[in-house]
Amino acid sequence: MRFKSRIKAVSVFEKVCASLSSLNPIAWCRLTEDDVQFTVIPDKGSQCWSKLQKDTIFDKYLCQSASEKNTINLELPLQALSRALKSAHNATDVWIKLTKKDNVPMLSLTIQSSTVVTAERITDEFGEFDLDIDLNDPAFGGGGYEQHRERQTVVTQDIPVKVLHPQDVGGLHEPRLREPDVHIYMPNLAQLKSISERFTKLAMSTAVSNSSKNSPRLAMSANMHGALKLAIKTDALNISSHWTNLLNPELDTTQFEGGEQAVRDHPSTRMKELGGPDGQNEAGWARVRIDAKDWSRVLSVGRVSSRVVGCILDETALVMYCWVGDPDDEEESCLTYYISSFSA
Repeated sequence: MRFKSRIKAVSVFEKVCASLSSLNPIAWCRLTEDDVQFTVIPDKGSQCWSKLQKDTIFDKYLCQSASEKNTINLELPLQALSRALKSAHNATDVWIKLTKKDNVPMLSLTIQSSTVVTAERITDEFGEFDLDIDLNDPAFGGGGYEQHRERQTVVTQDIPVKVLHPQDVGGLHEPRLREPDVHIYMPNLAQLKSISERFTKLAMSTAVSNSSKNSPRLAMSANMHGALKLAIKTDALNISSHWTNLLNPELDTTQFEGGEQAVRDHPSTRMKELGGPDGQNEAGWARVRIDAKDWSRVLSVGRVSSRVVGCILDETALVMYCWVGDPDDEEESCLTYYISSFSA
């Protein structure tokens, strides 16, 4: 098997890995000839199933194996990969390849950087000599000539991985859920994360018993009239934050087998009608209760994605679709989070 590619979007790739590592330190990585997929399934908490189109992150991409679609399955440490990518932010060229060292599979990053240096001829009482200095350093005094040149530095970082047999991952499948009751573009995730963490700290500080000092539950609700609400309620606290004038994406009839009739029968169409002309009717709201600390980890995706659609299955789950890259791309890269709802 062979995998080698130039990384053209180092910062985006690093942010994706950092966001995923907040859920779990280990991920299943599935390399194919068309894309790179990362799946994170922690022992408890939210799952993430992501698909990065090769053109979003990579260039001169090569993936070959004896499996169908040239698939290579790896188990890899996200934090180590994120750190290696972070060190390459200012690099001029970055390559990644699958290799072996001492019979241990490795993802090897080759990071090339360049620094412009000045060569000056310094004259002093002892004679003349050449001195290389970085242009970012304070200038040295002296007479004579000055020349500029580029100095190339190549650093290799190796990340141990585990190659998985197709049978090892054959039983892993993305969750299958019914159609959502409400779908809505989420507000700015950084703002949402700040408010969520503030609510959590208040709930923890006002907890009246040790049992209530576990991770609080946040109540999220939304309707098909562009409104979303985040709230927390405990024995000593009841606060909420509201957003309005958000967008509800239009359903694409070409994505449904039944076409226009399927859209008319969709749960979100019924919820919009139940909400009434102004959306204030409580029957038109879908709700979930989510773990506050787990939710904060999920919201780390805000560092890499600004276009996020939340799909609420009433009292069941919240599914978040976080798009990465150019919205005009024919096939977009997407991180999909599955967050289970707790009973009231």
